[in-house]
Amino acid sequence: MSAPTTTGRISRRVAGIAPSATLAVDAKAKAMKAAGDPVIGFGAGEPDFPTPEPIVQAAIAACSDPKNHRYTPAPGLPELREAIAAKTLRDSGVTVQPSQVVVTNGGKQAVYEAVLAVVDDGDEVLLPAPYWTTYPEPIRLAGGEPVVLSTTEDTGFRVTVDQLEAARTERTKALVFVSPSNPTGAVYPRDEIEAIGRWALEHGVIVITDEIYEHLVYDGHEHHSILAVVPELADQTIILNGVAKTYAMTGWRVGWLIGPDDVVKAVSNLQSHLCSNVANVSQRAALAAVSGDLSAVAMMRETFDRRRRVMHGMLNDIDGITCLEPEGAFYAFPNLTGLLGRDLGGETASTTLELADLVLDKAKVAFVPGEAFDAPGYGRFSFALGDEDLEEGIARIQRLVAG
Repeated sequence: MSAPTTTGRISRRVAGIAPSATLAVDAKAKAMKAAGDPVIGFGAGEPDFPTPEPIVQAAIAACSDPKNHRYTPAPGLPELREAIAAKTLRDSGVTVQPSQVVVTNGGKQAVYEAVLAVVDDGDEVLLPAPYWTTYPEPIRLAGGEPVVLSTTEDTGFRVTVDQLEAARTERTKALVFVSPSNPTGAVYPRDEIEAIGRWALEHGVIVITDEIYEHLVYDGHEHHSILAVVPELADQTIILNGVAKTYAMTGWRVGWLIGPDDVVKAVSNLQSHLCSNVANVSQRAALAAVSGDLSAVAMMRETFDRRRRVMHGMLNDIDGITCLEPEGAFYAFPNLTGLLGRDLGGETASTTLELADLVLDKAKVAFVPGEAFDAPGYGRFSFALGDEDLEEGIARIQRLVAG
């Protein structure tokens, strides 16, 4: 009997999910490094610091407590939901009830569950670009349509109300709003956030706001939660957040979603069938993180700030590269079009996708091409890596360009 064919076996929706370009670049760089190549990677979006020791100790203690060996409520440990509500008031000035919080397996699950809870077939979701690679995928998986709104250096990579209004149709259901931004490092000022919030309120547009980089802002720039600026949006705003970036806990996989009661009820029901509860030990670690002070965050932010200045200066010193100074997060997003079509080590690249491969092969430096963020011509460089590697990596590109 012949083996069954795979033609048509994979569903159209799952087959249509694009691979994560950021993880793909990081995986290729790590594979080359494991093979002995001296690769320096600017691709991964995670702090290079260890998780603060008090958080680790809380997890160690949790391992020995039998109550953490059993199922717990799908929306999260009650004490963690309460602590997240308190942290949201402390850090964002937004009052929420613990019952409005759902603890998720990392920020990505929060994104997926938020979208799946509110987007139906044919709904349009406004998605300013450049955007984090994951955002469009759950929109398509839910049967919705991402409506991409391009931004440029001229607007500081920030979308305008005029753009939003021009894109709005009777099918517009939601807006994905992110500040500070991955990949650009852009931070929206309060007045622009208020204008966008008022526009969403007027037209009944749900705002899905990702605030995971809230504590990583520099040079006097401030993070403002859209719900703190426009409290009237409470019934149509979903806040996404997590411990990954603030507390160097990417591997612990704890995020959360905060929303109106009906959204939280729907998400809790979805999660109960999807994965039950988030690992209890990770939840206990997250409880220690959000309940503690922000001293470790301040230390990391100071280090990121120093690296940000170094990377920004070095990138702009390379002939053919221009780069806005990042205002938040830990990414620079330089314009690399000046390198396209140029001889680089005997080869040329016509796109930044090709350029990323060329630079990885020739200079042993990995970055994420702008195509991953719907922004061809650019590249994302994380400055969440050691100072020596950062300077050496940019210097290698400089030497490659200089010939």
